[in-house]
Amino acid sequence: MLHLDRLSVSLPDTGPIFAPVSLVVQPGQVATVMGPSGVGKSTLLDAIGGHLAPGCRVHGDVRLGERSLLSLPAERRRIGLLFQDALLFPHLSVGDNLAFGLPARVKGRAARRTAVEVALAQAGLAGFHDRDPATLSGGQKVRAALMRTLLAEPRAVLLDEPFARLDAGLRADIRAFTFDHARQMGIPVLLVTHDAEDAQAAAGPVVELLAAEQFPSGFRR
Repeated sequence: MLHLDRLSVSLPDTGPIFAPVSLVVQPGQVATVMGPSGVGKSTLLDAIGGHLAPGCRVHGDVRLGERSLLSLPAERRRIGLLFQDALLFPHLSVGDNLAFGLPARVKGRAARRTAVEVALAQAGLAGFHDRDPATLSGGQKVRAALMRTLLAEPRAVLLDEPFARLDAGLRADIRAFTFDHARQMGIPVLLVTHDAEDAQAAAGPVVELLAAEQFPSGFRR
């Protein structure tokens, strides 16, 4: 379970940039954060994942299960990220990109190759191990990036508009593929999007992020 408890962020020398967010995302559930451009949706994800710029301050708490994450560095939070750009490593093959996400406990070349091949098959990319990522379509890149994220065995996944650059028909297919895998693995997912259809497909809680000037009068900065 991912729990945001009155979470907000202050930039250096400013007050909070968005209203405190409280949200519980159950295992296998996809919750959605919506709001206008510039309100701080990506900053919210950075606070959860531990990727805020130096000088930013976090208010409230982020918990996975019963454990607070705010004192942990990003690499110990076990939170997967998927962005608008798939961000596959151009110097690695498709298979080696996926292998990059494998945990250290998967030892041996044969075991690691098998884990990658299984993930490629699940993503509809069987036989793509040695392909150059540059040869993949947009949808194939998103599926490869998702499987790399899931192979790392995250305890939660953050999605920062990963479907935004896909055409409408492909968007629906890749969105369903992503949500179905997260649900099957029982991972809480937090999606940032501008698209109401994304939120409808997610079928989980929806939070509208409010800008600083919309703070309730009782909120103390």
